[in-house]
Amino acid sequence: MIKGDLTKRVERLLSERVPFVHATVVRTAKPTSVRPGDSAIVLADGTIEGFVGGTCAQASVRLHSTRVLETGEAVLLKLVPGDEPGEDDPGAQDGVVVVQNPCLSGGSLEIFLEPQVPPLRLVVAGDTPIARAVEGVGRAAGYDVVRAEAAVVEPRSSDAALIVASHGTDEEIALAKALEAGVGYVGLVASRTRGAAVRDALDVPDALRALVHTPAGLDVGARTPGEIALAILAGVVKERAAHPAARRLEPMAPPAAAVDPVCGMEVVAAEATVHLDVGGERFWFCCEGCRATFAAQHTGGVAPA
Repeated sequence: MIKGDLTKRVERLLSERVPFVHATVVRTAKPTSVRPGDSAIVLADGTIEGFVGGTCAQASVRLHSTRVLETGEAVLLKLVPGDEPGEDDPGAQDGVVVVQNPCLSGGSLEIFLEPQVPPLRLVVAGDTPIARAVEGVGRAAGYDVVRAEAAVVEPRSSDAALIVASHGTDEEIALAKALEAGVGYVGLVASRTRGAAVRDALDVPDALRALVHTPAGLDVGARTPGEIALAILAGVVKERAAHPAARRLEPMAPPAAAVDPVCGMEVVAAEATVHLDVGGERFWFCCEGCRATFAAQHTGGVAPA
């Protein structure tokens, strides 16, 4: 359970739409200094705030947290001591990852890694009955809905969709911004004739112009603002299902994995991971002990800062 100062930190991350992993210790076997209920948050760059074990356990938590953020699926991470770096247990159930951690001196840990990814953003341009209906349906569907005048919307590449329902006011401005930003679904509420005319008049490359969905949404015979809003959200969902890569909250290149040259453990190649630069090359380690051993072998015992 998140407690104390971490609670405020979590609230801030959520308000700023920063993805992170909530790591919670659910089971331990002695000897270990961590207890069930201990928790931490893990950021995309591998930074750990809180306590879910020593540096050896943190190395595995850091690595698998970055993978959890990529997949969006929670996992139960089981850490057991071992002399050799382990592969994920082929007999493990879905959602369970078993890792032999050669750095652990004894004991074992089970840590639940739960991704905390802010809801996808849906931008609605306009102040019309349909725009307000799309806003309501979008919120009910779990989207983070932003509604603004068409002239001032600021779409992002990570937005699930931008729906223009302004009845002719500044439509071209909003549509062009969304297309140039790379929004996943760009829709215009208009008749087929008027929508085609607006789309053809957009000052963007033909390839982008062709991405405008007009009339926005699926053709299900919708008539009322509420029905049209449902059809539009159905179109957004269908587009996302057809292009799974568009589900990512923010374009994010996860840190690469590296191998500790001393113990052979797989770790994250991120600034938060223990590392050492030798001869113009950077090496990554599971803990300070492996770093010190490597430094003694390659730098005469002196570990550069």
